[in-house]
Amino acid sequence: MIQADDFIVPAHQRGYDFYTGVPCSFLTPFINRAISSNMTDYVGAASEGEAIAIAAGAWLAGRKTVVMCQNSGLGNCINPLTSLNFPFRIPTLLITTWRGQPGIADEPQHELMSQITQSMMELVRVRCMTFPRMAEEVAPLLDAAEKVMAETDLPFGMIMEKDTVADSKLEAPAPAKRPIGAEYDLATGKAQPPRFEILQELLKAVDERTGIIATTGKCGRELFTLADREQHIYQVGSMGCAAGMGLGVALNSDKPIVVLDGDGAALMKMGTFATIGAYAPRNLIHLLLDNGMHDSTGGQATVSPNIDFAVIAQACGYRTAWTCDETGGFKEALAAARGSEGPHLIRVKISAGSLNPLGRPTVKPPEVARRFKAFLAKT
Repeated sequence: MIQADDFIVPAHQRGYDFYTGVPCSFLTPFINRAISSNMTDYVGAASEGEAIAIAAGAWLAGRKTVVMCQNSGLGNCINPLTSLNFPFRIPTLLITTWRGQPGIADEPQHELMSQITQSMMELVRVRCMTFPRMAEEVAPLLDAAEKVMAETDLPFGMIMEKDTVADSKLEAPAPAKRPIGAEYDLATGKAQPPRFEILQELLKAVDERTGIIATTGKCGRELFTLADREQHIYQVGSMGCAAGMGLGVALNSDKPIVVLDGDGAALMKMGTFATIGAYAPRNLIHLLLDNGMHDSTGGQATVSPNIDFAVIAQACGYRTAWTCDETGGFKEALAAARGSEGPHLIRVKISAGSLNPLGRPTVKPPEVARRFKAFLAKT
């Protein structure tokens, strides 16, 4: 058995100082110390997949990251691990517990996952080893992980068994309750603009210091078609993860960050609204382009007509939230958001369809990630 600092201190010496994840009882002493330590920043995620996205954003902003979760939650990580970390070649240390370990009585929901935890990680190209049980094992394991990640630019996994880390008291104040933000309805009921028109207005308004993270599908393709810039990220997968990535970037950069989201993607990971509201990055604008459908896959309807995203964002702690349905209202909301502290949500109701012809990013995802990282590193 080790103390949490037996791992956190040498990990910090190697640059690992940004932790995020979802708790597990096996992780309790380790995660308590990650929250309490002055060597680490910790972001509590609403889901394990969201934690992967937050860590990816933090890595883009220059941090070395650790994601922690239960092995049951590993299932929630599979999509971003395979369609975000893998194509963009974004590494992280992934610490997963081994609930349901053979010979240890546990709950029935862990029976199957306990049998496939290691093989699942290896299957998605996450090489893994057992989390160290002795202090002298930590440094060699970290060095081995560093070597693998340097060679692959992919995550490295550590599987934590029960009673690996000694008890550690949680020494952190309860999070402050966020005040209810302001909500503005600028909707006119007029004909809704196409997505590319809103993107054109955004590109006119922002300066060269502003990073833009576009969700998967036609949104990123249209942004690339209109203008390919080093400060753009085009997510080619990991639906729902753009907001989490934006949060990870915004918390670790002083540059203005705009997340381009879609209604289907936002609905997929609505927990991220709460995480953004709680951690309240002042430099984040969350722009939700809502056409009420899954446009990239044939126009199947989403449930967004029944959802008031602005009120949800307001309740989650966003400082301001706007709803608009035409270009003039968007320009007004964007100007107000850019001139005040965030986080802000701007929901723009847009029409169906896209640019024709519609291009696809020709810059490969690893290059997109690394030029965006270099952009963020500029002073």
